Amino acid sequence: METREKILQAAAEMIAEDMTAKLSVRAVAARAGVSTGSLRFHFPTQRALQDSLLARIYDNLLPGDPIRDRTLPPHERLLNCLRQVLAPLGTNKDARTAWSTIYRNFIEPEPTGPVRAAYLAHEREAERLVEHWLAVLAGEGALPPGDHTRNVRFLLTVLNGLSVERALPTRESVLIAETETLNAAVDHVLSTGLAPSAGPTRP
Repeated sequence: METREKILQAAAEMIAEDMTAKLSVRAVAARAGVSTGSLRFHFPTQRALQDSLLARIYDNLLPGDPIRDRTLPPHERLLNCLRQVLAPLGTNKDARTAWSTIYRNFIEPEPTGPVRAAYLAHEREAERLVEHWLAVLAGEGALPPGDHTRNVRFLLTVLNGLSVERALPTRESVLIAETETLNAAVDHVLSTGLAPSAGPTRP
């Protein structure tokens, strides 16, 4: 196995064991059995290492429709679906390029009928995709059946926010913060959907 792969594998193992791991150069190098100089050659900064690991994690997601993989619990399946949406954006330059395209197509132009129609079609497709995920989970009892509109909008808002963060300059890699946010979003959707309200609903 080449050095770069050994380093990424070691970092992935550390994250799998502890999602809060900071992936320090010394710790990852020791886990991979390489020198810190060798690690710095392939990943000049800690940020470069973390972003490369993020791409690797997403590249290795199960192909097809992760929500149908019943070998995994509902939480992991929904998490993988959200990751799959973010994966094509990439990070740093790739994410900026993606958002530049969105800006040129939908934000910069006047909101004419054709521009609005094109965006709304894109939005409806995204809504249908998330609704599909939640409907599958509802069919298995992980969520109550019925209208999932609020959770659909919530998850799409989270995805939109994270996609913007990928394009913005940040103090650290998006890997840990993004994973924590996605986990919190999935926890919220699944926990709020499992039990009905104990009291009367507000008008």
